[in-house]
Amino acid sequence: MTKFAGTIPWLGLIAAILIVAAFDASFLRPMTLIGLFSDSATLFLMALGMTWVIYIGSIDLSLQAVAAVSSVILALLIPQYGMVAIAVALVAGVLFGLVSGFVHGVLKLPSFIATLAVGGIAATAALALSGERSIQIDATPRTDSLSWAIGRTLDIPNEIWVSLIVLALAMVIEQMTPFGKAMKALGSGEPAARIAGIRIQRTKLIVFMFAGLFAALSGVVLAGRLSSGSPTIANEFLLPAIAAVVLGGTSLAGGSGGVLRTLVGTLLIVVARTGMTFIGINALAQQIVFGLVLIAAVSLSAGRAQKGIMK
Repeated sequence: MTKFAGTIPWLGLIAAILIVAAFDASFLRPMTLIGLFSDSATLFLMALGMTWVIYIGSIDLSLQAVAAVSSVILALLIPQYGMVAIAVALVAGVLFGLVSGFVHGVLKLPSFIATLAVGGIAATAALALSGERSIQIDATPRTDSLSWAIGRTLDIPNEIWVSLIVLALAMVIEQMTPFGKAMKALGSGEPAARIAGIRIQRTKLIVFMFAGLFAALSGVVLAGRLSSGSPTIANEFLLPAIAAVVLGGTSLAGGSGGVLRTLVGTLLIVVARTGMTFIGINALAQQIVFGLVLIAAVSLSAGRAQKGIMK
């Protein structure tokens, strides 16, 4: 059964697509599916960062706030500084991740407490910087600085290309570097990883910094798509991002899974959202569904993992 566990999410995705297509056959058109993934690209980028945090046995509740503050920073700076504004927004995400990693890895607070606190700081910063309003990005700076994220290449939306490039880089880091091996060892068991010589604190710091970077990139791309930065731009992203990681097959207990599985998990979330929209379930009610998915996943993980899933 374990041998075929990795195929279950893909089979579930195929089944979900066929079920939605039964309501509307046009759903199977290639351009419809491309548009669907384009719409989910920002969620996928955030979920990629969440994947590594969960992979090492932790959790990050700050990512939607980090995406929001990064979008606000971008919108404020891009009229005057252009591409530099993108770099500043991404660095801000890395710094918030660094703080989360420090509080969790060095000060030894549980990750859900550490990141909940950092998320509150990031959300407050987004509100303060924006004056509690959306900040529009004019067409000229948007086109000049964000065409890599909002245009089309080979008739495919650039959001998809960005997501696939980031996914490829993340897979190389995860599968082919000492850092990737350190993440797996840490997720499989911190005491054993420490005995094996893994630098626990450094690994946690880097993982949370990557999570902040991916969340900030999600906020930047989302701001480009919506032509604005906002303190609420990534609201309702957190539960779907965690659900995408879990549904893809990354264990909440840590040590198994990875970013490729999060791709199928994200697609499952998007198809499920489409199906729920078809049958009339509104966005707020969809959050309840994702919450129930997480409860079920936590219960199953608790039953399988000897070390539990406390974050």
